[in-house]
Amino acid sequence: MSASAIFVLDLKGKVLICRNYKGDVDMAEIDHFMNLLMQHEEEGLLSPVLSHGNVHFMWIKHSNLYLVATTNKNSNASLIYSFLYKIVEVFTEYFKELEEESIQDNFVVVYELLDELMDFGFPQTTDSKILQEYITQEGAKLEVAKSKVPTTVTNAVSWRSEGIKYKKNEVFIDVIESINVLVNANGSVMSSDIVGSIKLKTMLSGMPELRLGLNDRVLFALTGRDKGKTVVMEDVKFHQCVRLSRFESDRTISFIPPDGESELMSYRINTHVKPLIWIESVIEKFSHSRVEIMVKAKGQFKKQSVANNVEVRVPVPSDADSPKFKTSTGSAKYVPEKNLVVWTIKSFPGGKEFLMRAHFGLPSVENDEAEGKPPITVKFEIPYFTVSGIQVRYMKIIEKSGYQALPWVRYITQSGDYQLRTNA
Repeated sequence: MSASAIFVLDLKGKVLICRNYKGDVDMAEIDHFMNLLMQHEEEGLLSPVLSHGNVHFMWIKHSNLYLVATTNKNSNASLIYSFLYKIVEVFTEYFKELEEESIQDNFVVVYELLDELMDFGFPQTTDSKILQEYITQEGAKLEVAKSKVPTTVTNAVSWRSEGIKYKKNEVFIDVIESINVLVNANGSVMSSDIVGSIKLKTMLSGMPELRLGLNDRVLFALTGRDKGKTVVMEDVKFHQCVRLSRFESDRTISFIPPDGESELMSYRINTHVKPLIWIESVIEKFSHSRVEIMVKAKGQFKKQSVANNVEVRVPVPSDADSPKFKTSTGSAKYVPEKNLVVWTIKSFPGGKEFLMRAHFGLPSVENDEAEGKPPITVKFEIPYFTVSGIQVRYMKIIEKSGYQALPWVRYITQSGDYQLRTNA
C-alpha cells in the first residue's frame, strides 16, 4: 500500500499545497502534524514517522519546507520516502531552488506535477525529462495538437523519447570513485571503502541498444577467464533502463539509455584502501600563549598522476587568533567561523611531499569549555585514475540504422569521507 495524500508545508506547519489521492484519510489530520513534531522534538524522540490515532505521517524536511505523506494503512515506508525525495528532485529540476517562494510562484505547475507523479497513491511518471515534455512553465496555451500525452509515457521504454536525432553520435562514460577513509591518531586505517558510480552523457540517434563490459570478477569466473585485474562490486544499483534479468543470468549490462545525462549504476567496493594523500601532523598547544601546527602531506599514488584542487582542513582552537603561515607550496588561510586552517594545493603530483606550518596566538584567559578533537579532513580529485582498478572493457552500440558511434571513457578518483584523527 502507498500514500493517501501528499502535503507541502512551510516551517510553521501551514499547508502551501496538497493533493488527496485516495480520500481515505481526513485532510484535516494534517493540523496535528506540527504539534506532534514539536512535542517529539522537545522530548528528544523525533522520528521519521509520526502517528495520530490510526493516521501515520511520513515526512522529510527540505530547505524551509516539510513534505508530508499521510496513510492509515501498513504502507511501504521505503517506497514513500523514495517518492518524497523524488518530488524534491523533480521540483528542483523545474524551479532550480525548491523553497516556499518557488511553490507559491508555481502553484499550477506544482499541482500538475503532483497529478502526474502519483496516481491513487502509487508513484507513476517520475522522470523529470519525460514530465518536461508535457508539463511546461510557459502557461496554458490552447493548442489542440499539443494536448495529447507523449507516447514516451505509455511506451515500454518510458525514459527515452522516439525520433531523437544527432549529427554526431557519441556517448561519454564517466567512472567516478569516492574514497572513504578513517585513520586513527596512531596512523592505522580503521575503516575504508570505495563508492563508485558510472555516469553517462548520451548523444545517440534513434533507439540504440548499449552493452557495457567491465572487469567484473563474477563475470570472469562465469566465462572461465581469469586474466588481469578484476574487481568485486557490492551493493550494485542500476538505472531503471538496465535489464536486470540479463545481468543476473550472465552479468551483461544491457540497456537502452536515457537521452542526455544520467547515472547508469552505482556500486561499493569493500576493500582496504591505502590513503592516497597521507597526512602527518604535530599540533603543540602552549597554554595561555600560542598553538604551533606542522602538517606534512605526501602523495601515495603513481608519479604519473596528479591530484587537483587539494584542500587539507586542519582544526584549530575556537579562541585562536593572530594567524601566521608558511607553506612549501600552495596557500593557507584561516577560516575563523569554522575554526579551520584550509591549506590549498592546486596541483599535487604523486610521490611528492609538502609542508605547512601555522602559528596562532591564544588568549591569556583559558576557555572553560572542553573542546573535542575534530579530525583533519582532505578533499582532492585525481583524473585518469581509479583506485579500485575498475575498467570499461568495451561499450557496444547497436542501432537498427547501423550508424557508427564513438564511446569516450574518463576515470576520476575523488575524496569522499576522508578523515585523519589527531593527538592534539
